[in-house]
Amino acid sequence: MGKKDIIKILRNYKKEFANQYNILTIGIFGSVARDEAGDESDVDIVVCISEPDFFILAGIKDDLEYRLNKSVDIVSYRDSMNPFLKRRIDSEAVYV
Repeated sequence: MGKKDIIKILRNYKKEFANQYNILTIGIFGSVARDEAGDESDVDIVVCISEPDFFILAGIKDDLEYRLNKSVDIVSYRDSMNPFLKRRIDSEAVYV
């Protein structure tokens, strides 16, 4: 599954679940966003939700792993996150 397929799935996911999970933005970063992912690569997802909640993030992660049939790492984008990771996301992220 390539970058375009993953973006399409994320776009549909956002349309379907934005209200339920309070998703403001969702996108990919990392090797998939850079077109460097291999068959065994995981998918790095960045999500901004209006009221961050661990259980909501876990639900999104599980849903996306099922839909993508790949391992997913999910990061909640927020002001108080690791500055290195925040810069990386800011420079690489592809939002839907």
